[in-house]
Amino acid sequence: MSSPVSIYDEDLQELVRDMTDTMYAARGIGLAAPQVGVNLRVIVIDIEGTDGGRDPLKLINPRILFSEGREKGEEGCLSIPGVTAVVERPRNIKVQAEDPGGKRLELKAEGTLARVICHEVDHLDGILYLDRISLLRRDVIKRKIKKLIKAGDWV
Repeated sequence: MSSPVSIYDEDLQELVRDMTDTMYAARGIGLAAPQVGVNLRVIVIDIEGTDGGRDPLKLINPRILFSEGREKGEEGCLSIPGVTAVVERPRNIKVQAEDPGGKRLELKAEGTLARVICHEVDHLDGILYLDRISLLRRDVIKRKIKKLIKAGDWV
């Protein structure tokens, strides 16, 4: 479980900038601070990806207040490159967070944005998307990763 942010200073601003740059460099659409070795409740998201207008969503201490509906969708993760799985997530959510300046905000999200927020909040709670799939499917993925490592193809 990641620690809440309590100090909104230049170090936090720099972390958010670095995370955003890392997310774009890796061609991702979301990144959580634990993925870059920082144990803080910080996420950045841009579902438009690297081809978008580069206006990332920056959420500090995000909390999912409400969710409804369910849908399955393919997910991957920058922490586990080259591997995807179908994961069931809420279709609609309401999130409360702060911006990097400490201003409280609430937002509603649906579809892909809801999925990515849930995925990144899971990282803050020490959960990988693979923890949300069946044991059988997880074993298949683990075998695939072992083969990639053995072949020297694991990134």
